[in-house]
Amino acid sequence: MKYIYQIIALLLTGILISCGEDFLEPLPESAVSSEGYFTNDEEILTGIIGMYDAIQGVNSNDLDENFSIQREYYLTEMRSDNTRTKSSEGEAAQFESYTVTPSNGIVSNYYNSFYEIIYRANLVLSSLDAASEEQSLAFEAEAKFVRAYAYFNLVRLYGDVPLIDRLIGPLEREVAFTRVATANIYELIVSDLQTAISGLDNSYKNRASKAAAQTMLAKVYLTLGTNYTEAQTLLESVMSSGYDLEPNFKDVFYTENNNEIIFAVGYTSDLTSESQNISAEWLNSVGRTSGVNYVTADAREALDNLGGDRTLYSYRQDAAQPTQYQVAKYIPNGDANLGIAPTASNPELAGNDWIVLRYADVLLMHVEAILAGGQQTSATAALNSFQKVRNRAGLTTPVTSITKSELLAERRVELAFENHRFFDLVRFGVAQEVLSAFSNENGYSFNATDLLLPIPQREINLSNGVMTQNPGY
Repeated sequence: MKYIYQIIALLLTGILISCGEDFLEPLPESAVSSEGYFTNDEEILTGIIGMYDAIQGVNSNDLDENFSIQREYYLTEMRSDNTRTKSSEGEAAQFESYTVTPSNGIVSNYYNSFYEIIYRANLVLSSLDAASEEQSLAFEAEAKFVRAYAYFNLVRLYGDVPLIDRLIGPLEREVAFTRVATANIYELIVSDLQTAISGLDNSYKNRASKAAAQTMLAKVYLTLGTNYTEAQTLLESVMSSGYDLEPNFKDVFYTENNNEIIFAVGYTSDLTSESQNISAEWLNSVGRTSGVNYVTADAREALDNLGGDRTLYSYRQDAAQPTQYQVAKYIPNGDANLGIAPTASNPELAGNDWIVLRYADVLLMHVEAILAGGQQTSATAALNSFQKVRNRAGLTTPVTSITKSELLAERRVELAFENHRFFDLVRFGVAQEVLSAFSNENGYSFNATDLLLPIPQREINLSNGVMTQNPGY
């Protein structure tokens, strides 16, 4: 899969140049019209690959580039009780202290990056008339999965956002900048994922698959607090589709495309255009802005008490600053003590794939679906799923019941630093309580309005009064 990313670069560069810089300036990328660009299956496939290239993001520290998921940890882990910065300075520190401003460049970069993903998905969807009968449904399903993924992240982070479900022209400012109610965004997400499920199989791990769409739709239903029974059915379908937990927790992150992976963003080592510097940025004395995602004392305590075999491969002491601890789930320069080989000759050009959905998440969501918003369950199916995750971590004492708080704690240590914690706190309905206590303990300034990020000020300025800001900003 990864090698295909390289063929799209020149084509997409040509698209953007042909659109004209002045034309692009006033509107998001999603508003750029390129109807008729793709004329056959081969060309549509380049557009398909281009969607994943946009998710992959650019390995750069230049805010003029689209980082996409390569800086997602700021907006998720660092706004939870899991991680913080090293120096508590600059734009990065705004996330840990809950003082994010609308002019924050990382907030704006993520927003623009994900509308670029949506634009590329809409570009594919606008070209389906040119697809062969054999490929049309699959192309539609894949593009709609990607669009749903992008909107799911946007709506959870920013709340009401513009709904752009087609290519639009430069004069359609109302569409480009009018914020649409989250309920309407979720309607599109659900519809897109249902289409994806009907049109995909499980051929890929670095591209959309039926299992990925089923898993994401189940998470959408859990987020909405509706359709718990349907979420359970979707998850049980994935559980019977051949996926499984890796016996060794370490192998989840260092054996790519393993049995546990449902959807991961592919990267290639030592290629500037295809690599990531996420993991190098986290580690002191490795990345260009090293040590930007340190583990909180709160997260360390959770892992020490509940992590079992996972703890060793989740965080480690910073050798250069022994009082500090750093995320260790992806170590690009290797660690001989942990039996981890380097993944690249240059750790800033790492090839570790970024995992978006994996089987352990499915099992724990299965428990959540059975809980159905309740506080406790002793259902056999839930116990079995929960126990499988704990057994892999070496925690083999049988469980006889599972509370909501125990499930949330298990998700925290199993999925630590994988950008789930903040969303989990919100979905479980405890974000305000947990983050208020964490904020008070650390002298931060969290309040309820911090559960949403600000709409980027640049977008509001460009909208000429059409776009509104979130409360609290």
